[in-house]
Amino acid sequence: MIQRVQSVFLFLAGIVSLVLSHFFDLWRIGVEWMQANDYEIIWALFLSSGILSFIVIFLFRNRRRQIIYNSINILINVVLVGLLIYRLFNLPGEGFASEKGVGVFLPFVTILLLFLANRSIKKDEKLVKSVDRIR
Repeated sequence: MIQRVQSVFLFLAGIVSLVLSHFFDLWRIGVEWMQANDYEIIWALFLSSGILSFIVIFLFRNRRRQIIYNSINILINVVLVGLLIYRLFNLPGEGFASEKGVGVFLPFVTILLLFLANRSIKKDEKLVKSVDRIR
């Protein structure tokens, strides 16, 4: 059943990770100061988080697997937050007029949405178990 509340949360998490991360600036000075590997890792983590969110939507028949994949996705976003914060603390000095963009907060939004989706999935699991006990 795709029309559940957690599907909405997962869809929004996928949109935030895939689409909004490309429109909002992570920082405004460009990527010339970053090593190419770091830049690729950041975008790969955004991409994997978004794709995993969309995959989990279609695993609605196996709620346990959804919870596990959401936990992995939260872990990916925590690593992404750590990497972004590390990179932002290593921005060049004020001579370059560096500005931190709003895109750094996108993994926090994704973590919140994934947490809400996990909570809804657990509620569904509890409801199904209670109905099974009645039978």
